[in-house]
Amino acid sequence: MNHLIEKANVLVEALPYIQRFFGETIVIKYGGAAMIDERLKNMVMLDIVLLKYIGLNPVIVHGGGPEITRMLKKVGKETQFVNGLRITDDETMEIAEMILSGKVNKDIVALINKSGGRAVGLSGKDANLITATKHMATIKKSDGNGGVIEEPVDIGFVGDVESINPEIINVLNKEGYIPVISSVGASKDGKGYNINADLAAGEIARALNAKKLIMLTDVEGIFERFGDETTLISTLNLEEAQILLNSGKLEGGMLPKLQACITAVKAGISRAHIIDGRKPHSILLEIFTHEGIGTMVVA
Repeated sequence: MNHLIEKANVLVEALPYIQRFFGETIVIKYGGAAMIDERLKNMVMLDIVLLKYIGLNPVIVHGGGPEITRMLKKVGKETQFVNGLRITDDETMEIAEMILSGKVNKDIVALINKSGGRAVGLSGKDANLITATKHMATIKKSDGNGGVIEEPVDIGFVGDVESINPEIINVLNKEGYIPVISSVGASKDGKGYNINADLAAGEIARALNAKKLIMLTDVEGIFERFGDETTLISTLNLEEAQILLNSGKLEGGMLPKLQACITAVKAGISRAHIIDGRKPHSILLEIFTHEGIGTMVVA
């Protein structure tokens, strides 16, 4: 009997959060181990379907870097990165779009549908969802006099989000579907661009005026000292987040995640979260419990 009472207590604890978020949009950046481990995959999909059934509007944004790298290896192409972004020539862009909008996107859609939801796969090209511009990368080099200069470098078909057209997402939400969006966009003249999925998620959350942005990753959150799990930062305000972003303390993949959170919160989204997708039901723990998990960015 006690374990049944515990289950009832969990539901009671969740009730005020269900009431608060009913009818609201939650943008989830899906990535990391939760995209690879079969057990975690199924748990994440069940969490997402549950959110929809209790009245929230989950919107999924995903990348697929490891899948792209594996395919490039198969065709004998070496992967190179600048500032954490993949150098993307014509062939790489073709493969990236095939993997992101084809294989990965449709795999996620199929898993959600199998779990009892109704998912629709989109890329940023659909209905002009993501309009992109070419990303202008820079690298730091010595100026020969003990100083540092930033030198521009062309990394190909890597894009920045210029604008988001949320109309198609709003239509799908209203009709009871779960949008699943791959991070590919197109310029106004139709050129395709690979966009960092973290940054795309932040911009989509802003355009949708989402209640929350949740970033699934492979660490517990942001640490004051990298690798020291006792220094987890549970909450950052915007000023603290911006200082940390500019500090040089963060490692590669965490930079765009924090930038996306800052973008979302600056736009008026009340909470943005970086959480450990390796934990079972991490999305539910973040949304429906008093303690929450991971690192939260607030205004």
